[in-house]
Amino acid sequence: MQNNRRFLLARRPVGTPVPEDFHLVQEEIPAPPPGGFVIRNHFASLDPAQRGWMDDAPSYMPPIPLGQPVRATTVGVVYASDNPDFRPGQWVMGMNALEDYSVSAPGGFTMPIDVSTVDSPSRYLSAMGAVGLTGYFGLLEVAKPQPGETLLVSGAAGAVGSVVGQIGKIAGLRTVGIAGGAEKCRRLIEDYGFDAAIDYKGKTVEALAAEIRTVIPDGANIIFENVGGDVMDAELLNLARKARIVLCGLISEYNAPEKIGIRNLWQVLAQEATVYGYLIMDFAPRFAEAGAVMAEWMAQGRLRVDEDLQHGLENTYDAFMRLFTGANTGKLVLQIA
Repeated sequence: MQNNRRFLLARRPVGTPVPEDFHLVQEEIPAPPPGGFVIRNHFASLDPAQRGWMDDAPSYMPPIPLGQPVRATTVGVVYASDNPDFRPGQWVMGMNALEDYSVSAPGGFTMPIDVSTVDSPSRYLSAMGAVGLTGYFGLLEVAKPQPGETLLVSGAAGAVGSVVGQIGKIAGLRTVGIAGGAEKCRRLIEDYGFDAAIDYKGKTVEALAAEIRTVIPDGANIIFENVGGDVMDAELLNLARKARIVLCGLISEYNAPEKIGIRNLWQVLAQEATVYGYLIMDFAPRFAEAGAVMAEWMAQGRLRVDEDLQHGLENTYDAFMRLFTGANTGKLVLQIA
């Protein structure tokens, strides 16, 4: 590799991103800054949150500057270094960008990883990365489940949702997943061990709410929300008293020029429910602890984490859009090297 390809944000998308919103450019490989190092990225995480970072709007992270590469968590190898703690050839994970080579300055978020413990370094972007750990901490630490409770998961066939459902079973919960299409609902039961699956496709809020009610007539004790919009409105009509709602994502809204909002919020008051706005970064100091548990569960066959591996930085746009068409079949990972 004699140059550095970079997937730049050329303009801010309006609604669904189009190819013209991005540029793939080639630049020289950067040199490490004083005390820093350069990473050769091998794998990059593609996540719905990246769509929000493309907007010039307040969020938990600053907008991606125009003309800069799209921010992404990556796994790679130290290529060149001016830092004795990061040696060339060492595997690392951190918040970098969709590019061949990323510069990491002192004090950044990059950390060494031990790839000898996993079947692929990409596992640090799925089961043992932010996606898997989002499910782990969001359910066990935020929702605080009790055995015998009912867990309702939206976007249940997605990377986070499928992990949440499986951890729910480990925690002794009855798990119900909402997904789009018969095939995804089949996977919820056969691949991820959900107790029940509900297809939201083609249903009004009222019809979806009624179907949820037939499956969980006493309501959900925990809702793990990844979708928002009409799906969340139907879920809110099926709350158990004192329910906990973990608000992890709102993917139905990310490409909407005008936000839909929630129309059945009154049910939170009526059922004395609690809504938790949840970000995984609060648990960063405990990633190693949780990653070890996730690895043990996978080794025991109690946890299945699928990866949808796409190839080539030149195919980034098509790969990224799989998140919004529902084409991805697991944690979406782009293999760069």
